[in-house]
Amino acid sequence: MKNLLDFFVKHSAWFVLMLYLILSCVLLVNNNPYQQSVYLTSANAVCAKVYEGMSSITDYFHLKGINNDLQERNALLEMELVDLRAQINDLKMQLPDTAKIQPVLQHFDFVVAHVISNSISQPNNYITINRGSADGIKPEMGVVDQTGVVGVVNVVGPHSARIISLLNPDMRLSCKLRDSEYFGSMVWEGGDSRYAILEELPKHMHYEVGDTVVTSGFSTVFPEGIIVGTVEGRARNLSDSFVSLKVRLTTNFSQLGTVRVITNDMAEELKKLEQNPLDSARRKEEKP
Repeated sequence: MKNLLDFFVKHSAWFVLMLYLILSCVLLVNNNPYQQSVYLTSANAVCAKVYEGMSSITDYFHLKGINNDLQERNALLEMELVDLRAQINDLKMQLPDTAKIQPVLQHFDFVVAHVISNSISQPNNYITINRGSADGIKPEMGVVDQTGVVGVVNVVGPHSARIISLLNPDMRLSCKLRDSEYFGSMVWEGGDSRYAILEELPKHMHYEVGDTVVTSGFSTVFPEGIIVGTVEGRARNLSDSFVSLKVRLTTNFSQLGTVRVITNDMAEELKKLEQNPLDSARRKEEKP
């Protein structure tokens, strides 16, 4: 305690000087409008910088939530866009009777998930996401991101799932050119992750470079009209009747982050309908 008192006594002149300086500044600001305005302007500028820094830090920690919200909104808009296109096609076929048009995608929904593992250079590529059966994920559900088709779920755990990537030769996707009724099978043959082949198209079908390739809708996995890629040109002829097209995929598989798993509440019913009991009975009758 004695040392502290000695310190104050020894430097008392400096403390008195600092006190006078502070009092002088307070009196100067309070009694002079110009100095007061300068002080307030400077103080406001400093406070604004501090608040801006704090806001930047807070916004950074909220980026994940904001990104999830944007993904969900984008998914809703994409589904609505596909639905509108399908309804337009129906209207073209059913005019003038349009009163019975129903939303084509009313049975589809989605679950947002994050990619935790991904491969693009293996002979058979797979993707792992952080959603599973506890989130309503089931095998044979389609997966997309904000730019196009990603793959199909094939193995599901409680809190994770594995996806057969479109970059997998075992994955065959029914696709067609937009505004065309001709469809074929999209398959990846290895090599460049940016390209795939659309096979089994009629040779007489008209196409142009840059045409958009979309899902055909001939399954319970993907609704019709989800973008897959664009035509780069002819790949090869399978026969005298069919042709294959080289397609540039719109999905950037090397930068997958957030994906959406498409659910279809009509999937089970449609699968049962596809298992025609008449076919089963006919097979039994044909047995010796």
